[in-house]
Amino acid sequence: MSAPVQVQPLPYSAREARATLGPRWKKILLATYRWMVLARALDGRMLTLQRQGRIGFYGAATGQEAVNVAAGLLTTPEDWIFPGLREQFVALVRGFPLTEYAHSIFGDDVDAARGRQMPCHPTARGVNYVSMSSVIGTQISQAVGVAYALRHRKSPGVAVAFFGDGATSSNDFHAGLNFAGVFHLPLVFVCANNQWAISLPVERQTAAATLAGKAQAYGVPGERVDGTDFMATYQALDRALRAARAGNGPSLVEFRTFRMTAHSSSDDAGRYQPADWTVRAQQMDPVRRLEEWMRSQDLLSTEREAAVREECETEVQSAVRVAEGAPPPDPSSLTEDVYASPGSRARGPDS
Repeated sequence: MSAPVQVQPLPYSAREARATLGPRWKKILLATYRWMVLARALDGRMLTLQRQGRIGFYGAATGQEAVNVAAGLLTTPEDWIFPGLREQFVALVRGFPLTEYAHSIFGDDVDAARGRQMPCHPTARGVNYVSMSSVIGTQISQAVGVAYALRHRKSPGVAVAFFGDGATSSNDFHAGLNFAGVFHLPLVFVCANNQWAISLPVERQTAAATLAGKAQAYGVPGERVDGTDFMATYQALDRALRAARAGNGPSLVEFRTFRMTAHSSSDDAGRYQPADWTVRAQQMDPVRRLEEWMRSQDLLSTEREAAVREECETEVQSAVRVAEGAPPPDPSSLTEDVYASPGSRARGPDS
């Protein structure tokens, strides 16, 4: 049995953590750790369910937990979230109940969309979390439109657009950054660069030194951050959100992460990733990096760690059990929200 991979230690002290997070820094870190463990438990359970044929599709966020949890903690109820593929935990941290999320994955009769969405593409109206478009990059233009509306209405909210490295080659990325820069919109572009656009490595997609640098062409500030370091991630998002709220316009933050699973449950990453990729990714595991740092600062005991893991596994299992016990959508619901009145049907000009 091979020895566990050693993770890269986090490069900050307890004093620096306190300065960044404020007087509640210990509570924030403990809550963050629990959210990240819950995210890992959820991904593992959902991928197992997909392999068993109990759900149809799943896109895991394993390796990107620091970005998602920090965004969930820092955004306000007035903000709007436009996810790419792996931002489900932004919605959950913002208050979307885990059981409702599980209903959406199963697409059952309790699911708010009654199963009429792409698998693993939930929407959460209560926390301003817009359903993923699935088409690469289109959520960027949607976020720009909402940011324009927020400013027009004098709302304190900020639009946050998430996308991967592959989306920086899409038309919407360039049009969106240009429009946001010209109109100085309250918008944060979040690029979760996990270094793989499905099977295409980022170095084959662009010759640019960083993806954040692309923002400068549109007059938008950009920076690159270690997205596996929770503290660095939290600081960068805090700066960007504060700037947008203060009327200083949009910014782009590129978070360099490591995709620790296949692109989705439909993908076999072993066909294209280098043999050492798994080890490299494990060395930068955001959950283990935070966990080991918290142990070193006496913020996490062995007993507390075991209790958190057990609590999270139980919470996921409970949500799955409830969702799996719900009936499938009634066939009559297929045309709900399609026609103006029940029983009506579309008529052509010659009807």
